Amino acid sequence: MWEYIKTIVIAIAIVVPVRMYVAQPFIVEGASMEPNFHGGDYLIIDELSYQFREPMRGEVVVFRYPLNPRNFFIKRIVGLPGEEIEIRDGSIFITGLSGALGESYLPNDLLTVPDVRVRLGSDQYFVLGDNRAHSSDSRAWGTLPGENITGRALVRLFPITKIDLLP
Repeated sequence: MWEYIKTIVIAIAIVVPVRMYVAQPFIVEGASMEPNFHGGDYLIIDELSYQFREPMRGEVVVFRYPLNPRNFFIKRIVGLPGEEIEIRDGSIFITGLSGALGESYLPNDLLTVPDVRVRLGSDQYFVLGDNRAHSSDSRAWGTLPGENITGRALVRLFPITKIDLLP
């Protein structure tokens, strides 16, 4: 009996810190990230990377929704701290980048609307869902404070036919 108790205590001592500070599971709900993520996709979220570096444009992040921090959202980072973002004529323009933002992860015919212009503060991000027509994102509720970011999508484990490491 003592051996079972020791095994359970050791397992808990290993699993709990990993779950709390390194990685956690996340299940996608809704259609806001289609065609890249679908409702029911089971992801592992990397919580450790952002302790050593800042989030980058194009990364898919899970975060606490600014208007109700009990809810978690998943979106893609489009704008970084200090940048000015402009959505105009269906395209995204970022100060300092020449031309419209290229988004190879989206269908070519996708238009981003409505027209918006926003300057990001020193710890603010502009995030959008990949399914722009069906996404509640920075266009609707404003910028995302960096402190709300939980981590980045690292691995998709379900459905089995779509298991992959996420860039």
